[in-house]
Amino acid sequence: MMTEKKNNIALKILIGVLAVALIALTIYTIRFYNEEKENKEILQKEKAAIENELNELIVKYDEAIDENEIMDQNLVDARERINRLLDSVQDYEANLVLITRYRREISNLKAEKERLFRVVDSLSLQNQRMAMTIDSTQTELSEKTRLSDSLQTSNQSLANKVNKASQLKITSLRGEGVIVRNSGKVVENDRTRRIDQVRTCFTITANDLTEAGEKNLYVQVYNPENELVGDKIAVEHDGGVMVYSAQSTVYYENDELDVCILAIATEEKLLEGNYKVYVYNDATLIGTASFSLR
Repeated sequence: MMTEKKNNIALKILIGVLAVALIALTIYTIRFYNEEKENKEILQKEKAAIENELNELIVKYDEAIDENEIMDQNLVDARERINRLLDSVQDYEANLVLITRYRREISNLKAEKERLFRVVDSLSLQNQRMAMTIDSTQTELSEKTRLSDSLQTSNQSLANKVNKASQLKITSLRGEGVIVRNSGKVVENDRTRRIDQVRTCFTITANDLTEAGEKNLYVQVYNPENELVGDKIAVEHDGGVMVYSAQSTVYYENDELDVCILAIATEEKLLEGNYKVYVYNDATLIGTASFSLR
């Protein structure tokens, strides 16, 4: 009887211990499940954060590739490695080992990005400085070209003025009909029936800028019908051939010089009315005048 009572007590104690153990196991199981669920959520968030970081790196590389051409291939290769890592992250279930490895690789990728971007920035800065140097050189060259053009224009203008100032100039230009006697005496006359030549007289002014030496002088005399009176002497100049009534070569020594040139006139060209006279030094017109015959 005593033995049976003891056995009942032992059984109750064992049942109590088992009950306590079962309760403890249930609590542990629930806690483990909650912790496992919480860990999975943390790993999933960490995986999403890694994907976001990789996507941000890809965007930064895309921008850098668009803005820089010198380092294009290096930047493209780095971006491809990031894309491959992103695909790997998306393909596998998140776990602590993978998350740790991905974190390590992201750290390496960020370090590589910083290195590449420093090189790109350095090259961009060098390009900017080179562009500024080129712009400065081009500006300086343009300024020198402008000054050179201005100087050439000034020199040309001065040369034109000097050339113009050095040209022969004449005064007291007049034309008249004359009779040349057998003795060589020249008599003025304004009647067409009596004259046989037209004389053009003028004075070359003194000019120290003109080069001394022989000067070729030509005269054109036109009658009232605008016909050339004289020998019709054809002379070729740089601009072409010109025809004159008469010519003369004089020696000019920079002092005043009186000159008269005779043009032989045929009877059919001697008409009543106004005549025009043009005087040339080579091909340059240096004087005009008019006179009348009756």
